[in-house]
Amino acid sequence: MAHAAHVTATEQYNYEIIRKFAIMALVWGVLGMGVGVYIASELAWPFLNFEIPQITFGRLRPVHTTLVIFGFGGSALFATSYYVVQRTSQARLWNDSLASFTFWGWQIAVAAGAISYMMGYTQSREYAEFEWPIDLLITVTWVAYFLVYVGTLRRRSQPHIYVANWFYIAFILATAILHIFNNLAIPVSLFGMKSYSLFSGVQDAMTQWWYGHNAVGFFLTAAFLGMMYYFVPKQAGRPVYSYRLSIVHFWALSFLYMWVGAHHLHWTALPDWTSTLAATFSVMLLLPSWGGMINGIMTLSGAWEKLRTDPIMLFMITALSFYGMSTFEGPLMSLKSVNALSHYTDWTIGHVHSGALGWVALISFGSLYHMIPRLYDTKLYSQRLVYVHFFLATIGIVLYITAMWVAGIGQGLMLRAFDEYGALAYTFIESVMFLHKPYVVRALGGAFFVAGVIVMAFNIFMTIRQAKAEQAALEAKLAARGV
Repeated sequence: MAHAAHVTATEQYNYEIIRKFAIMALVWGVLGMGVGVYIASELAWPFLNFEIPQITFGRLRPVHTTLVIFGFGGSALFATSYYVVQRTSQARLWNDSLASFTFWGWQIAVAAGAISYMMGYTQSREYAEFEWPIDLLITVTWVAYFLVYVGTLRRRSQPHIYVANWFYIAFILATAILHIFNNLAIPVSLFGMKSYSLFSGVQDAMTQWWYGHNAVGFFLTAAFLGMMYYFVPKQAGRPVYSYRLSIVHFWALSFLYMWVGAHHLHWTALPDWTSTLAATFSVMLLLPSWGGMINGIMTLSGAWEKLRTDPIMLFMITALSFYGMSTFEGPLMSLKSVNALSHYTDWTIGHVHSGALGWVALISFGSLYHMIPRLYDTKLYSQRLVYVHFFLATIGIVLYITAMWVAGIGQGLMLRAFDEYGALAYTFIESVMFLHKPYVVRALGGAFFVAGVIVMAFNIFMTIRQAKAEQAALEAKLAARGV
């Protein structure tokens, strides 16, 4: 019976492309987070910056962000969005060939980007630093993604478009706009990698942070909220707490986020009114963000016992807790008085990683744990290993962000302290020496987190192997019966 159901689902939905993206999410996750631990170790122990240009901190840092954000996060989003849009629309993906193209286009772009960074090719821009040929490949892949997603929604057998799809489509549209305008560049030659940005000076800074913060807002928040709005109710076995609140959450988030990027540019050449407006919208963002967090957590109403028995639910609810914490910390840090202390310090790094590790990674892990057994029509290999992963990840996050809070606030205080003569109380090198212990703790926290990802990769590998063994045994049994 299970086999028949699996065949029906396979015929009705395109699961093959989802499996590929899910597996690559784990591959990029292990590689990208492993690189992150190495560069964190380079900062803690500078001798690790060997005289090999390709593996120095300056070149590996964008490799880390690319593999984690676009490799791990992007592949997880492709996988879950293709799964969610098919299941909620009760329709197969619009075009299997185009969907397959999005897989290969995305994986090639991520790999090419990482290699080009190590070779020294970069636009030196925040987050999106690829040179123009890779930017063009991403653009074509993204247009194909948009066509597949919208085409599938148009084929839906349900008149209603579930709210998770709203978040995914907003993420796809916003990311397209951001990518195109942030990467407007003039190539030096037709066959060379080098190009120059169309913008310069303060306009360039404004464009970068309009992109940078909206990449956080739509790629790393709205998209993963789409994940949350489908997988949390499914795992809890409960309807979403308030559908009306989810609609308010969507529209408020979509409108407010586009305005807040300039809060990264307080105390710069950017006009004061622009960054003040951005900070105002940042504070306003607190309301829809916490509304979404409450909506997700309260979906467990009547099913709180699942937190004692279901480790996947632990991942999801902890992710929502970190979402709430980081979306409180963000508006706080956008205030000019706080920003004067926090900006250009490691507090910002801690804030980013509380969102990236605590929210983005944990909700992705929970969603993949929920989805992969269903993709392969089997049970998860080991529930105990999911608990192991959860505690390794949680310990890693706590060590990481507390180390960065200590480092960042310590930096900020030391670099603005004056003695009784009005001179700086500490030299820059003294602030660098102060950072050594927090950097060691940060590297240790990252190592815990990566260990958890490796445990997950092993668990998923064994789950897939188990599914194939079950399928082979079933086929052998059917063949023996002459079916």
